[in-house]
Amino acid sequence: MSKKGAKNVFDRAAFLQRYGVAIAAVLLILFNLAVTPNFATSQTVAVNLSQICTIVIVGVGMTLVIATGGIDLSVGSLMAIAGALSPMFFTGQLFPIPNLYVGIMIGIIVPILAAGVFGLFNGWLITKFRIQPIIATLILFIAGRGIAQVSTNGDLQVFKVPEFQAIAIGRVLGVPFQVWIMLAIVAVAAFVLNRTVFGKQVLAVGGNEEAARLSGIPVRRIKLLVYMICGLCSGVAGLIVIAMNSAADANLIGLGMELDAIAAVVVGGTLLSGGRATIVGTLLGALVIQLVRYTLLANGVPDPAALVVKAGLIVLAVWLQRQEQA
Repeated sequence: MSKKGAKNVFDRAAFLQRYGVAIAAVLLILFNLAVTPNFATSQTVAVNLSQICTIVIVGVGMTLVIATGGIDLSVGSLMAIAGALSPMFFTGQLFPIPNLYVGIMIGIIVPILAAGVFGLFNGWLITKFRIQPIIATLILFIAGRGIAQVSTNGDLQVFKVPEFQAIAIGRVLGVPFQVWIMLAIVAVAAFVLNRTVFGKQVLAVGGNEEAARLSGIPVRRIKLLVYMICGLCSGVAGLIVIAMNSAADANLIGLGMELDAIAAVVVGGTLLSGGRATIVGTLLGALVIQLVRYTLLANGVPDPAALVVKAGLIVLAVWLQRQEQA
């Protein structure tokens, strides 16, 4: 192939890598507007957005981790830990609470912070002992769910606390409150990644860790922070899940979330090798995956087919990354 031809291939791959997910989202929306009944209703829009909220929130943390060249397999287990701990506080299982609102506040703050501490533990293993991220986070992938199950004796915790459940099923301006939480997290994370020194340092670490270290960037601190942030995001997602279900099941909360989050990040355009990341892309990646699933179901295609299509999207995204880097 001539240099000109190679350049054209590179340009097309780069264009699709940068804008492909947005184009796919627009095409899926247009297709459903034309073909799928009731797609444009507020209820359908709210349901589709609600379906991606936890994936996007966890995906934000995963994006930062992958941007440094890492990976976090423990996010689903950290969701389970946060989800298992929360009802213990606002239902007064651990100690008497002066009033419900104090219990809810403790039941939100403490579990999220606990998930953040476990995320920090992941970062500590990686930076202190130089363990590969996939191995280090595999520890809590296994042990974390066990911690959640032991803390609840494996029992389902059912509750009816509308004040707490409002974080998932409450509505503001007709939009589920969890969607506002998701959008707020996406907005803050996008600003931090694109407009702050910390964000530039995250990308520098993923681009070339040794060069970043030699240039004075605190690589160890950056890695600790991104894994802690990923843990905090997992904690938020875990609370949204139990608020939606009015129950906490440590056996099921966050099950498979690590794969969904990684899929959203990769399809959204973040490089698996690190050094380039897009928070908005992660949101769009999750939206495309959800729209594909919704489109297939709405048109009579069995749900397992969506898994095959999701795998195909990941393969395509990785192929485009390889083409762009070639």
